[in-house]
Amino acid sequence: MKVDVLLFAAAREAAGNAVVSLHLSNTADVAELRARLTSTVPALAPLAASLLVAVNNQYADDNVPLKGDDEIACFPPVSGG
Repeated sequence: MKVDVLLFAAAREAAGNAVVSLHLSNTADVAELRARLTSTVPALAPLAASLLVAVNNQYADDNVPLKGDDEIACFPPVSGG
């Protein structure tokens, strides 16, 4: 399946783009997405462990399955006061 991943903040800066298109297996989960994202965009590797992934506006653990029509977003943790 093909998915588009929206990137925000430092993830967007590292990738040099706001959207990355990925081809995943039909049984992909967030863990596969994370691995494919860093292999496709090596500049994201330093952020990979801390990237937050949201699927359809909900934070998602690595075991969450993905569908081709999911809205997927990745961004680094945000801190502030």
